[in-house]
Amino acid sequence: METEEIGKKYSELVGICAKATVEISKNDQIVVASHVDADGLTSSGIICTAFERCGIEYKPQFFRQLDRSALEQIANLGAGLVVFTDLGSGMVKEICELGIRAIIVDHHRPGPEGETGPVAHINPHLVGADGATELSGSGASFLLSRALSSRNDDLSDLAVVGAVGDLQDLNAGQLVGINRVILEIGSKAGVLHFGKDLKLFGKQTRPVYKMLEYSQDPYVPGLSGDEDACIAFLKEVGIRLGGEKWRRWIDLNQDEKARMVSSLVRRGLRSGISQTKLERLVGEVYTLLREVEGTELRDASEYSTLLNATARYGHSEVGLKVCMGDREKAFGEARDLLKQHRQNLVNGLKLVSEKGITPLKNIQYFDAGASILDTIVGIVAGMCFQMADRSMPILAFARTPEGDIKVSARGTRDLVRSGLDLSEAMSEVSHALGGVGGGHNVAAGATIPLKAREEFLEMVDVVVGRQLSGQTQGRKPASLR
Repeated sequence: METEEIGKKYSELVGICAKATVEISKNDQIVVASHVDADGLTSSGIICTAFERCGIEYKPQFFRQLDRSALEQIANLGAGLVVFTDLGSGMVKEICELGIRAIIVDHHRPGPEGETGPVAHINPHLVGADGATELSGSGASFLLSRALSSRNDDLSDLAVVGAVGDLQDLNAGQLVGINRVILEIGSKAGVLHFGKDLKLFGKQTRPVYKMLEYSQDPYVPGLSGDEDACIAFLKEVGIRLGGEKWRRWIDLNQDEKARMVSSLVRRGLRSGISQTKLERLVGEVYTLLREVEGTELRDASEYSTLLNATARYGHSEVGLKVCMGDREKAFGEARDLLKQHRQNLVNGLKLVSEKGITPLKNIQYFDAGASILDTIVGIVAGMCFQMADRSMPILAFARTPEGDIKVSARGTRDLVRSGLDLSEAMSEVSHALGGVGGGHNVAAGATIPLKAREEFLEMVDVVVGRQLSGQTQGRKPASLR
């Protein structure tokens, strides 16, 4: 029955995509407007590649957020058609008001006017699918590219990178819903392989001991964050670390991998970690078969991190070129940006460690000011769970170049199961205070006026408390009525 339901939603979206292609003409000046993260870059890469293959001219544009100012900038470009990818669903009314002829390809929750207006709107929520878990922006973009031509089946690997970059495999330990249809298409096209393996980050590129050291989900007491302890553990298990070159996970044989996983489980149980959390060690992983083994592009998770390292530092064009096949100059530039990105994350974690995380009743937060870029403060917030209270979500504040406050909120799978919906919280409170916000249940963000920080914290604390106590959705605290 579940497979039948997924098939029905998929077919509905395919039908919407087929109708949307009627709006696309070679005679149009087309702008492809996308978000600055891995899902946005892969979405743009998919659409731009599909247009190139069809001989359609396009101009890519990238935005940190889509607000009225950004839309006015787009409108002034005078394009005959704008294709919004991984954004736009929350701004349908404004897009219509500005007279922008558009196709919106998104997966964020639409506003109440999401189905109306003179635009083609491709969004899983509009067919009853969950845009946080069942289909990403890049997945929706892939469906549109496939409606343009069946020869675009090979772009399914980028759709999977985008979905993983948006943590769509987090809750179930694998991609679900319409994402699985895309996996099957990619497998048949020979560009994707998926199967059970260790879920820790860095299997392609990191030495095994570093992969363990940086493990966060699950956090393994006595190993996570302790390089010496990880090396000692591997020696104890009988894993040879390497000679001139450190061995990576992909360098281990099956017996070594099995011994390491079973030893990690035993150690975790002795440390008091629940069996449920330890099961997260193993899950479905996604390999891009056209990419060189041992590079960041071979593994969907590492690929998405590489893309984030370009877009979040104002170099979206580099990430886009990588998505579109540049394995020389652009890939080299992306790797350099990745090195700096990793150092910035280390510096960000150090700053939070020194300043501390402030707990409230239902949430905890830190304010980075201008010390952490607003484009990466959300990543730092997610990494902070290794030192923070995992029983409540983390909010991170950073100053934007425009002088506002960027808020990034991160939760855990356990909190989402308990009722947490950060998308609802960020949207509800930010709009009440004259800002904008949204995202997904486990990860969301907002931009608010500088003077609204304290009131924002108070109100989000109430909303999250309402969610985690199981109160009826839609019931607002007094300050929001």
